[in-house]
Amino acid sequence: MLVPVWKRQVRVGEKTKPFPQIHTPENRLAEAVGLAKAIDLDVIDATIVPLSEPRPSTLLGSGKVDEVGQRVSELDIGLVVIDHIVTPVQQRNLEKAWNTKVVDRTGLILEIFGARARTREGVLQVELAHLTYQKGRLVRAWTHLERQRGGGGFLGGPGEAQIELDRRMLQDRIDAIKRDLKDVAKTRSLHRKGRRKVPYPIVAIVGYTNAGKSTLFNKITGAGVVAMDQVFATLDPTMREVKLPSARRIILSDTVGFISDLPTMLVAAFRATLEEVVEADLILHVRDIAHEETEAQASDVEKVLGDLGIDTLPVDNHILEVWNKIDLLSHERRGELQHESRRNARPPVLVSAATGEGMAPLLDSLDAQLSTADEVLDLIVPGSQGALLNWLHENCEVLAREARKDGSIELRVRVPSEKKASIIGQLRKAGLKV
Repeated sequence: MLVPVWKRQVRVGEKTKPFPQIHTPENRLAEAVGLAKAIDLDVIDATIVPLSEPRPSTLLGSGKVDEVGQRVSELDIGLVVIDHIVTPVQQRNLEKAWNTKVVDRTGLILEIFGARARTREGVLQVELAHLTYQKGRLVRAWTHLERQRGGGGFLGGPGEAQIELDRRMLQDRIDAIKRDLKDVAKTRSLHRKGRRKVPYPIVAIVGYTNAGKSTLFNKITGAGVVAMDQVFATLDPTMREVKLPSARRIILSDTVGFISDLPTMLVAAFRATLEEVVEADLILHVRDIAHEETEAQASDVEKVLGDLGIDTLPVDNHILEVWNKIDLLSHERRGELQHESRRNARPPVLVSAATGEGMAPLLDSLDAQLSTADEVLDLIVPGSQGALLNWLHENCEVLAREARKDGSIELRVRVPSEKKASIIGQLRKAGLKV
């Protein structure tokens, strides 16, 4: 098989990069262990390997290769995971040196995505990314075949012929998946157009993996989306209609979590899904504010958003930060964060999706962000039109209500911008002056 068959024993290797990084090696190692455990691998050893300069042939220096190889042999390790990009040549040489399977960060994340995908779209996206990853590693599968020039005018021997055959088969499958995903993208586009006709604003939840996005989604919507203390628990986007305190209805979308050094091929493969984020009227950036690397994680998320063409600058953008997991903070730390949030041009909302704390301020903030183009109307509704009064309470935010002596009701309502035309049409149809 081109994809290594992983045993239940795994070694997670971590190394420092030869360029500045915002994540500490210790936290990167912990994250790599979490990635391995996300697909039920048994991590029996984990270590940080300092690296000043990558070796083209083996990534690591010869001494470190021997040291790791000895450890692999002693512990009877079935798989070594290196939390870094490993070239096909490096992978082949390390597997020979250690006599075990080797997988890099990209391969590990692809395996997790493959295990998590449930919908047809998700499965196609993961398969596309996996095949793209495999395509450059075909040479590893055919090293047993001779490569000498053969007869009949062919430039390569049977090994080269087999590689080219497999490469063509992979490319054919890649092309077929891309065609299928274009159909999926068209379907999503039609669904978006349908929602625009309703029309409800779309609010997309994004954030670093395991930041609590699905837990927050469930708390707001009452949905039963899988919410686990695990990386990439959500792959396939889920959408629910939510009614805000102002009576405004929105479509809330839960999306795949981001991660540092997210493989480019995955960003490309999931572009159809991430278009829900690009098209969103408002983006909720959920941060695990209790994590010691919350700032680094936020930078990783903003980088992916930037790659999608979304402006992450604080001026006039449509991103609202949600600082989650405040239940894990001390009272003093909470106070510090609240003071810090007040100094922001667009103050974040502090919440605990697990306990429900801060949900009311969050919904109010959603209302405030989406109401900038709303219109306030003063109406006088005859007392006989009870059905219209109920309809206004359902579809608008009633700011003031007062009964008049003649039995009519004087109302001041906030009309959502996306419903303005339909609501004003309904009022005029009922004979009210607008």
